Amino acid sequence: MSRLLQWLFGRLPIGWLQLTHNRTRFAAAIAGVAFANVLVFVQLGIMNSMAVATLRPYEFFRADIIISAADANALADGGNVARQWMLQALADADVTEGMGLFVANVPWDRGQTDISLTTFGIDPFKPDFLAPEIAADLNLLQVKGAAILDRLARGFAREEAAAIRPQTPLSFETDGRTVTAYSTFSGGGGFGGDGYMLVSDQTFLSLFPARSSAAPDHILMRIRPGAQADEVSKRLRSLISDSSLRIRSYADAMAEDLRYQQTRRPTGVIFGFGVFIGVLVGLIIIYQVLSTDVADHLREYATFKAMGYGQGFFLGIVFEEALVLGVLGFIPGLIVGTTILTVMGKVTTLPLSMTPMMAGAVFVGTIVVSSLSGAIAPRCVAAADPADLF
Repeated sequence: MSRLLQWLFGRLPIGWLQLTHNRTRFAAAIAGVAFANVLVFVQLGIMNSMAVATLRPYEFFRADIIISAADANALADGGNVARQWMLQALADADVTEGMGLFVANVPWDRGQTDISLTTFGIDPFKPDFLAPEIAADLNLLQVKGAAILDRLARGFAREEAAAIRPQTPLSFETDGRTVTAYSTFSGGGGFGGDGYMLVSDQTFLSLFPARSSAAPDHILMRIRPGAQADEVSKRLRSLISDSSLRIRSYADAMAEDLRYQQTRRPTGVIFGFGVFIGVLVGLIIIYQVLSTDVADHLREYATFKAMGYGQGFFLGIVFEEALVLGVLGFIPGLIVGTTILTVMGKVTTLPLSMTPMMAGAVFVGTIVVSSLSGAIAPRCVAAADPADLF
């Protein structure tokens, strides 16, 4: 390390030598920086998993425009939309077809555990609105009571899910009604439910008899190739007589849902605040270590100052120490953070994992915070008079 720093700074690595002079304090400082990194990694990992889980159900469908109620901030939130607006939207020359989308949570009593499945009711005769994996089995939903089940649902054994086929379906009761799963797809548990299930709109209405076929939760629209979803959405807002409806491109709906989850839902705000706390802890720890080290070696700094060395020299030493603390604290933080996220992901089935982008962002953030601490710490050296220190 000494040779690397000497090559990097072009001088004797004074900062490294000062840090390692007291190995106990140095180890404690590295542990503190690593702890701050772990805290940031875990919070960022949870925020990232929230983003993945929020956008995951949108990936089940293929649509260009979505029409929702005024209070629909997320795919599973909000009131109903009258099906008549779909008929009005189809009057636009660029709109090719539409489909009503029903959404509700279905409980599944698994004995020791209860599973909540976010269930989508869809038209089984419109495969163009579904992702290829789901569209391939869409004909199975034409049977009343049939379902396609999320094989990655929380609390659902993988071996049991793998055995589900049209020849060996799985039936279960929910609120006194029987649902039979003939196939599976890849979904995964999220923050709002343990997994997903797809049924036909008729099966959905049999599970929720209070709901009406004339009032789905959303209306999905497809437009002709070459047409712009934003332009068509703007025309539909003028064409449809109910001005309270939210008519957006499918991509905009995804972005708005994600922004809502991260900035307006308590969970998103809490995890964001956790990231801030982690950064603040790292800043305080590094500043405390550097300021203590500067105070302990103030006589040595005064000697250099009396010899004519300027403030830039002292800043270089402190920046060297900050860089060492940041890099050496990041490495164990990355290892421990990755381990924690992996274990949490297996236990909760949330999409928790370490990503290269996350690691890179935290590394850059660690260097920035370390540099900021290094810029603040040597202020006492600038104000010190060598004559007063001897």
